[in-house]
Amino acid sequence: MPPIPGPAWACASAPTLYSATMLTVIARIRALPEHVAEVERELRALVAPTRAEPGCINYDLHVSQHEHTVFVFYENWADRAALDAHAASPHMNAWKAKQRGLLAHAVEINLLEMLTEAPWLA
Repeated sequence: MPPIPGPAWACASAPTLYSATMLTVIARIRALPEHVAEVERELRALVAPTRAEPGCINYDLHVSQHEHTVFVFYENWADRAALDAHAASPHMNAWKAKQRGLLAHAVEINLLEMLTEAPWLA
């Protein structure tokens, strides 16, 4: 599949949202081998609507170079309220409903707090 268009921080809110309340999310998704292409299509479909959400600083999809079944989202959100709104969005609820049978296990979510300044957001 072709790359997702737009720079890494094509979110409408970036780059002006950096603050002490910013949250980083690392979401790890492991597709079942027979569903890799379908999972990739579903994940790519989340990018545009998510980048348009208020509070989205960046929302970037990656695939492992070593395990073709592993996808990772690297996300930054202005605050917890923006992240919670994202989690409750229609496109995320639709994705959650499709996961069973496509993934090897539940999506692994890691919430991180940035300890250093991000000069790329200045």
